[in-house]
Amino acid sequence: MKVFVQIPCLDEERTLPAVLASIPREIEGVDELEVLVVDDGSSDRTSEVAREHGVRHVLRHTRTQGLARSFRDGVDYALAHGADVVVNTDGDNQYPQERIPDLLRPVLEGRADIVVADRQTATIAHFSPGKKLLHRFGSAVVNVAADTALPDAASGFRAYSRAALLRLNVVTEFSYCMETIIQAGHKRLRIVSIPVTTNPKTRESRLFRHAHQHVARSASAIVRSYLMYKPHVLFAWLAAVFGVLALVPAVRFLVLWANGGGDGNVQSLIFAAIMAVAALLSVALGILSDLLRTNRTLLEEQLERIKQIQYPGPGA
Repeated sequence: MKVFVQIPCLDEERTLPAVLASIPREIEGVDELEVLVVDDGSSDRTSEVAREHGVRHVLRHTRTQGLARSFRDGVDYALAHGADVVVNTDGDNQYPQERIPDLLRPVLEGRADIVVADRQTATIAHFSPGKKLLHRFGSAVVNVAADTALPDAASGFRAYSRAALLRLNVVTEFSYCMETIIQAGHKRLRIVSIPVTTNPKTRESRLFRHAHQHVARSASAIVRSYLMYKPHVLFAWLAAVFGVLALVPAVRFLVLWANGGGDGNVQSLIFAAIMAVAALLSVALGILSDLLRTNRTLLEEQLERIKQIQYPGPGA
């Protein structure tokens, strides 16, 4: 069993040594443990510090590509080097790396495809009440979209099995956290959550400049990921709303017309016709989107087979 612990970094030369020092070197059930540092275009000595601390696998972007791209490139690198499981942590020492064995256990025992650490955000002292509320709300929205029950869907401290990584495809540029959970939920992958206690805060987040930006980007990622798998739901609701808006004035006009008073209410009939056309368009778009979803499913199955050929795994 070969495990890669990947650490996406952006200007983390100050905190990276503590992260590396806290990663267990021997884990029961793990034959090989490798550390991969993904340097996302750092302007400091992040890559040099990683090598100075014995990291053999350093992947560097010449320019900052974002967390999602760093995650995806790290996963590709790990799979290409025979990883059976990939653990993702962070370079700011937010997560307790000593809990990596607990994170791995459900995957090693065959009970889970993905394990997500629950940071228990309600107990984090440096999180404001508003931020705690946003995290709870965000997790609830992701759980509805993915049909899961994770207390902390935004946590980046995770373990992925090789089989799960072959099936997941990250397309967003902001953060992989929400997207992979929604994909995993719709692909019926087994997801387990374990509670952890985070380390003291070392710096502000570099993923976003302020809370509003984080909410907007997260919402965009959630909606986009959800529509990839259930676009027909949106158009079904639109068709229903437009259908009701068409039915009400149409019935009103017919009642008035039956009573001899329809001549002065032609506007109701016109509005009903417009809403009826909108409802029919929604139905048509729903059918097309569902066909596109089917095509996407077929393409993802092909991509999974290509990955299996590209990354045959140990003993292949």
